[in-house]
Amino acid sequence: MPLGRGTSEAVASAGTRSGHIDPVSASELLDIHNRERARLGLVPLQWSPQLARQAGEWAIKLARTSGLAHSTGGSGMGENLWIGTRGTWTPDQMLGFFLAERSKFRDARFPHVSRTGNWADVGHYTQIVWHDTREVGCAIATANQVDVLVCRYYPAGNVVGQSPY
Repeated sequence: MPLGRGTSEAVASAGTRSGHIDPVSASELLDIHNRERARLGLVPLQWSPQLARQAGEWAIKLARTSGLAHSTGGSGMGENLWIGTRGTWTPDQMLGFFLAERSKFRDARFPHVSRTGNWADVGHYTQIVWHDTREVGCAIATANQVDVLVCRYYPAGNVVGQSPY
């Protein structure tokens, strides 16, 4: 598995082993999300401590197994997941992997939103900029020489038949 890759799920906190986000990291992660939304003229996201707590719990589980899998208990929530070598990536770089998907994005109705023909190539990006999403909470957990970032979004994006924005 390549290190420094993402999969749609959630985000964890910067610099902690427990999956909790410190206020500086929470503000940084929210700002990164909202800069892209502002570029597109979208309503800014609000930070959700509840989503961040849930993201942290899931990030810890994922870090302990050194793997990525979407949670099954996130009714109505979207998730972005990322894993990389411990201590190598900043939160800005982690989210940067999701935002880099913009280069493959095309403005269309979901799931026809990727220039490659595979919506998963832009699924993290479209969740970040989804027009109906209003809240985000992220966390980063560290274990087994990996950092795992989980971001949760409410309400979920990537809805079939709808446009991202």
